[in-house]
Amino acid sequence: MHRVRAAGLLDRRPGPYAVRIAVNAALMVAGWTAFALLGDSWWQLAVAVLLAFVFTQSGFLGHEAGHRQIFRSRRANQVVGLTHGNLAIGLAFGWWVDKHHRHHAHPNQEGHDPDIGGEALVFTEAQARGRRGLGLRIARYQAQLFFPMLLLEGLALHVASVRAVLRKSYRQRGLEAGLLALHAVGYVGALVLVLPPGKALAFAAVQQGLFGVYLGCAFAPNHKGMPILSADDDTDFLRRQVLTARNIRGGRLVDALFGGLNYQIEHHLFPSMPRGALRRARPIVRAYCAELGVPYAETGIVDSYRQALGHLRAVGRGAPTAP
Repeated sequence: MHRVRAAGLLDRRPGPYAVRIAVNAALMVAGWTAFALLGDSWWQLAVAVLLAFVFTQSGFLGHEAGHRQIFRSRRANQVVGLTHGNLAIGLAFGWWVDKHHRHHAHPNQEGHDPDIGGEALVFTEAQARGRRGLGLRIARYQAQLFFPMLLLEGLALHVASVRAVLRKSYRQRGLEAGLLALHAVGYVGALVLVLPPGKALAFAAVQQGLFGVYLGCAFAPNHKGMPILSADDDTDFLRRQVLTARNIRGGRLVDALFGGLNYQIEHHLFPSMPRGALRRARPIVRAYCAELGVPYAETGIVDSYRQALGHLRAVGRGAPTAP
C-alpha cells in the first residue's frame, strides 16, 4: 500500500475519465443516430454490433463509478453509475454495486461470493452433485455451453435488475426504477418506431446477445479456474485477493477491450485505483508478491479461457450422470 500510494497511483484522474466518458457518449449518440438514419435495413445489424460494444464500455464505466475510481465524491460517482447503468444500458446500479462488493470482499469463497453461487453454472463438485433435471444436464456440458449461454447474459442482467428494484427495501427504488423504465421505453420505442417486427427482433437479439457475450468474456478470465476457498477459510486479505485472481497480459488495446479488468489482481487489492494507474501498479504488486512468496497468476487471453473452461469441464464431469 505504501509503495503504491507513494507512486501516486491512488490519486483520482478526472481528466482522462472525462475524455473516456465523452468518447463513449459520442459513440452511443453516433450508434443511435445511425440507427435512426438507416431505417428499415438489414444494415441495422452492424449498428447492433456497435451498440453492443458501447453498452459494454458503458458497463465498464459504471463498474469504475461503483468502486469510486472516477471521483472521491460518492454522489458524483453515483451520478455516473446511474447514467451509464440504469439509463444507458438498463442495469440497476445499486443492485450491481451491492452484489459486486460482496464478491470483492470474498472472491471465490463458497457461501460468500455471489459470483460462484452455482445458479447458472457450477463451480464446485458439491454444487454439481446437487443438480437435478435440466440443471444437471447443463452442469455436465457447461464448458461447451459457456459461450452460448453468454448470449443470454444481457437479458439475465435486465431481469435481475427489475427484480431488484421491485423489492420494497431497495434503496433509491423510485429513482432507479424510473431510470430503468426510461431506458426500456427508449430502447423498445426506438425499435418499434424504426423497424418492422422481424428486423426489430433480430436487432435486439444481436445487440443484447453480443452485449452479454462481450461483458461475460471480459469478466470470465478473472477468477474462473482459480482456487476456490472454503466457507470458513481465514486466509489474510492479500493472499485471498491475489490467489483467487488472474491477470491477462497485453498492451493498451487489451486494457481498452477489458476495461482494465485484465489487471484483476491489482484491481482487487486496490479497488478504488483508477483504470489508468493499474498498469503502473502491476510491477510493484508483482515484485511485492515475489518478496512474500505469494504466487502471482498472469497469462494470455486464450490461455485464460482455456483454464476457465478446463475448470468448468472438470467440475461438470463430477455431476452425476443424468438419467
